[in-house]
Amino acid sequence: NEIIWVLVNNTPEAVDCTGRLSSSHRTSPDSGQTYDTIRSRTIRKLGSSPQMTGKSSSSLDYRTAGVDIDAGESLVQRLKPLVASTNREGCIDTIGGFGGLFELPIARYQEPVMVSGTDGVGTKLKLAFEIGCHDTIGIDLVAMCANDVLVCGAEPLYFLDYFATGRLSQDQAEAVISGIARGCRLARLALIGGETAEMPGMYRNGEYDLAGFCVGIVDKSRIIDGRKIRDGDRILGLASSGIHSNGYSLVHAARDCCQASLKQPFENTTLGDALLTPTRIYVNSIRGLIEEVDVCAMAHITGGGLAGNVKRVIPPGLEAVMNQNRWPQPGIFEWIRENGQIEPAEMLRTFNCGIGMIVVVHPTDESRARALLEAGGETVFDIGEIQPGTRGAVVEG
Repeated sequence: NEIIWVLVNNTPEAVDCTGRLSSSHRTSPDSGQTYDTIRSRTIRKLGSSPQMTGKSSSSLDYRTAGVDIDAGESLVQRLKPLVASTNREGCIDTIGGFGGLFELPIARYQEPVMVSGTDGVGTKLKLAFEIGCHDTIGIDLVAMCANDVLVCGAEPLYFLDYFATGRLSQDQAEAVISGIARGCRLARLALIGGETAEMPGMYRNGEYDLAGFCVGIVDKSRIIDGRKIRDGDRILGLASSGIHSNGYSLVHAARDCCQASLKQPFENTTLGDALLTPTRIYVNSIRGLIEEVDVCAMAHITGGGLAGNVKRVIPPGLEAVMNQNRWPQPGIFEWIRENGQIEPAEMLRTFNCGIGMIVVVHPTDESRARALLEAGGETVFDIGEIQPGTRGAVVEG
């Protein structure tokens, strides 16, 4: 068996002959941002060059191995205006750098603490593949990371993404990154870097995977972690935009049960569009709230549902008691429950069921908090209160 070697930074690495080679992207020399261009690699057969054997040999290159360097470089040029659209205070232009640079706004913070988060969008991607809509899934990616950083009381600063595919489609990749850029603008994040990996044989044709990375900053004395929660505090629920980005394996299973078409009508849209609705980004309304109100705790409602996420911020000896009759459940959740014949308890521990974020405040701050959140564009419900107990968090009704 012949061995093919790849020289990576002058280090030989053995690979098989299937062409399953990876590529990485690095900073375009004149991009002004740190979105990546492709670094080429040299492939040769060890000990079997024409000079050594005297035999002619067809030459391998990266394109025949499945990685198109020219397409990657062309993509970077198309992405420049998208990345530039996310510029904010702190961005530093880099030329030929290997990392994204960002100047911390430490003048506004006495004891600055960095807050970081990473996430993906799970099998919601399968809907994007099937529908052929790729320009909103990036919003989900940013939302899943930014909302997590936000609930610590942090100001989101910058974002990086990872896009991996088997065969690079410039149009598809540009659509995905356009969604990421839009999400960054909604979350006040600078998109300062990313990785686009073309990996032949790793993904089906037309499919890809995503991961995101978000960094924020908060004063140490203003970290929101639930320590201020007291008996009698109020729990405000902020409406979700839909399923958000969790529980889609169960969504797919429920859809399989009834063989539902994504094109079939659902309420005032199609089932596919309802299922693909982007995750809501709460940055603007929450940042406005915490500047005016002493917030006790917040929770981003993701996998695990309301109880599973709220209990993470409840101190020992107290419990959050929420009543599901206090907010209307969007129709998409009832569709999933009926078609999948899913028990109500399973729905509650899998999906957000209409509440994408909760905020805990003292009773004296409830009216003010509600007014600020509604002014910021949120739909707010009084969904429960803090009581003595040991259950952490429960949903009744």
